[in-house]
Amino acid sequence: MNHKHLIAALSLMATCSPAIAAQTEPVLEGAPAASENARYCLRVEPTTGSRIELIQCETRYEWALLGVDIDKEWPKEGVRVVG
Repeated sequence: MNHKHLIAALSLMATCSPAIAAQTEPVLEGAPAASENARYCLRVEPTTGSRIELIQCETRYEWALLGVDIDKEWPKEGVRVVG
């Protein structure tokens, strides 16, 4: 019975080892290159009280006017490029 506890404890220690925790996250890149008229679609905050995910598509220029850095937001919120 003690061997089972020892094996279980060693298994837990192996999964929590520093080598596994030290793995780096993949490098996130900016938005893909596209034509000047391409529309970049991002997930945006839904209206208060709504559970429906909203996706808004704008050109790079239009996102800049809205104060959004498309290259910074793309890795987290990017959905697709149209055009």
